Amino acid sequence: MTPSTLAGPAPATAPAPPLAARAASVGSSPVREILALTERPEVISFAGGLPAPELFAAEPIRAAYDRVLSQEPQRVLQYSTTEGDPALRGAVAGRLAERGLPTGPEELLVTTGSQQALTLLATALLEPGDTVLVEDPTYLAALQCFGFAGARVVPVRSDDEGVDPVALARAVERERPKLLYLIPTFQNPTGRTLPLARRQAVAEVAARYGTWIVEDDPYGELRFEGEHVPWVASLPRAADRTVLLGSFSKVMAPGLRLGWLRAPAALRRACVIAKQSLDLHCSTVDQAAAARYLADNDLDAHLARVRDAYRERRDALLDGLRGALPPGSTWNHPQGGMFVWARLPEGYDATELLREAVAADVAYVPGAPFFAGPPDPSSLRLSFTTHTPEEIREGLRRLGGVLRSAAL
Repeated sequence: MTPSTLAGPAPATAPAPPLAARAASVGSSPVREILALTERPEVISFAGGLPAPELFAAEPIRAAYDRVLSQEPQRVLQYSTTEGDPALRGAVAGRLAERGLPTGPEELLVTTGSQQALTLLATALLEPGDTVLVEDPTYLAALQCFGFAGARVVPVRSDDEGVDPVALARAVERERPKLLYLIPTFQNPTGRTLPLARRQAVAEVAARYGTWIVEDDPYGELRFEGEHVPWVASLPRAADRTVLLGSFSKVMAPGLRLGWLRAPAALRRACVIAKQSLDLHCSTVDQAAAARYLADNDLDAHLARVRDAYRERRDALLDGLRGALPPGSTWNHPQGGMFVWARLPEGYDATELLREAVAADVAYVPGAPFFAGPPDPSSLRLSFTTHTPEEIREGLRRLGGVLRSAAL
């Protein structure tokens, strides 16, 4: 007899264990799904928050890789420290100091984009059931991140100038949150900027009640007009409780996947340990090349060219919205960043209209997924960075046709 005969009939196969509850409770990004719909080259997409690829400093970046690989191949192809390349941290610290926030390299942790920084903070700070306050609407991937951490996300009433300080004080007193998440400058999705007086009020509330502030700033160097507004992290009442996040995605290239966080020592150390459990450290060669690029090139001159192009594209979008959107629509006038926030008249549903828009070879992102509270179905986010002014005008012509048909 064979061993299989002696053992008797094979038992039924048991199902694999289920996914973790958090994996089942957090949905995929609607923005990513929309981008998949718009991959056809004929689609003019206002959907993605993507930098303009033709403006990447491709040759200087290639030269930086060539130089570090030819001069230091054994170092840049080896494992590295979790905290990040010292030269890169030094360069970031120098740029922060130049903009009014004295920072030492040791105060920074290099991350895989600022998105990873959010994950590290959620890991280091949040227990399941902890409360996180957010602007409403807010960055969609932050909602996903806090959801995976098991946090309870509570929206705070916001207006065209950002989070309402009175509503924030009431929410903090009522909810006793672990942290407040903000994008104060050229916010995603709305493009709005929190004025200095409100930043000071935010700092005061956080100091009074003992709340962490996560200040996400991926767009701050993309200012086209107006004056720089100080970071919340630079305000005395918030200095000991604010984590500042930054990214190279919007100022150099998103494919580098490099960002950073600046945090008080104990929290930064906890984030270092959390990062060791994720990826040990960011790509050594990518960090070295980024540091070399910053040493050999004038990033501010590059950003001046980018800002000039983006200003022209923003203006083309703003100039064309009156003819494209139905009467009664409203939109803002961001002083920088990548987005315009618009609202259609009552009765319009931007989510329902999207499929018709894509069929007409134009796309946008409905505003509804960005809300932690009840969504505004009439809202939509329009990104102006990826297309030329001529393409923007054609995209608005297509969008206007869709919206006129919907009104019939």
